[in-house]
Amino acid sequence: MTERRAMKYRTMPSTGDRISVLGFGCMRFPKKDDESIDEAKSEQMITEAIAKGVNYVDTAWPYHQGKSEPFVGKVLHKNNLRDKVFLATKLPTFLIKKEEDLEDYFQQQLQRLKTDHIDYYLVHTLNRRLWENAKEKGLFRFLDRIKADGRARHIGFSFHDHIDVFKEIVDAYPWEFCQIQYNYLDTHYQAGREGLLYARSKGLGVIVMEPLRGGSLVHKLPSDVKAVWDKAPVKRSPVEWALKWVWNHPEVDLLLSGMSEPEHVEENIRLAEEAAPGVFTDTELKLADEARSRFLDKIRVHCTACGYCMPCPQGVAIPSVFGIYNDASLFEDMDGGRERYLAWIKEENRASRCVECGACEKACPQQIPVMEKLKDVVAVFEN
Repeated sequence: MTERRAMKYRTMPSTGDRISVLGFGCMRFPKKDDESIDEAKSEQMITEAIAKGVNYVDTAWPYHQGKSEPFVGKVLHKNNLRDKVFLATKLPTFLIKKEEDLEDYFQQQLQRLKTDHIDYYLVHTLNRRLWENAKEKGLFRFLDRIKADGRARHIGFSFHDHIDVFKEIVDAYPWEFCQIQYNYLDTHYQAGREGLLYARSKGLGVIVMEPLRGGSLVHKLPSDVKAVWDKAPVKRSPVEWALKWVWNHPEVDLLLSGMSEPEHVEENIRLAEEAAPGVFTDTELKLADEARSRFLDKIRVHCTACGYCMPCPQGVAIPSVFGIYNDASLFEDMDGGRERYLAWIKEENRASRCVECGACEKACPQQIPVMEKLKDVVAVFEN
């Protein structure tokens, strides 16, 4: 007789809420040919996940070109599921031009989500620039107000910048939780493991995003990384290795998975039912370290995206340029990297704008030969 498993839960120390270790990320719903959300399939996925014990649903203003929040609100309302989940969404920091915008966007989000409160409200995608702008526009007064009047039960932030900025943000406000990118490859990227432990030491709950690095740790595994996993005595799929590696950390309260097919929901829930700190043996953790090393051996530029080289006098987006270049090499997808580079980096910010003034190299704490590496990017992506 097959043993019946059940969803695992962890209690977030800062809030006391008992939350499923798997959260439903609403950024990658299945889409129709016209790029709109496949609502029938997506509704089935959400309701199935909640029925199987998922009780944290995460969305944001820009997901699916602004359609995710209204769709999530409709599904939860239609199926009487709002009170069965902790609903999370995020302040669109990139749209804030004046203090009044903070309240205006929040009110619209409540309406879009068909609710009178948000359980977990995050200040979205904070980096140095957005952080400084939000503070100038009265962020703290706004957060204090929506927490006091009950429209936001818990306040946190999501993060995309260097560890020094992360620590500054953690220490600047009585946050209850944070959301960081973390997986077996990104242990020293952005907040990384240092940020994970720092946030926990301050009593914050920790939510992990990108545990599969946008699917790259599943669909784009280089052959030498796959060979590392193949050495394991217990055979696991790439998804299982990646998710369970994150869940192996007791400091992680839950991870978000942007599931885009019903089969993803089924597989993720099955793995969540087996999630536990310490599930990996020392041998398996050493394999994860080896897999990471195989990836890192492919890095073309050892840039940490600290930003000391910025602003470039000529406008070159140096950290972003190197980030795309490194990712293309990591996952052995230079053609895809070129497409992303040309789509995401504006012409005035590309590597070819470099005039070799040397300001970046004087500022770089990693002593990277930036000008030489920018020439490499031009040769690969622009010629």
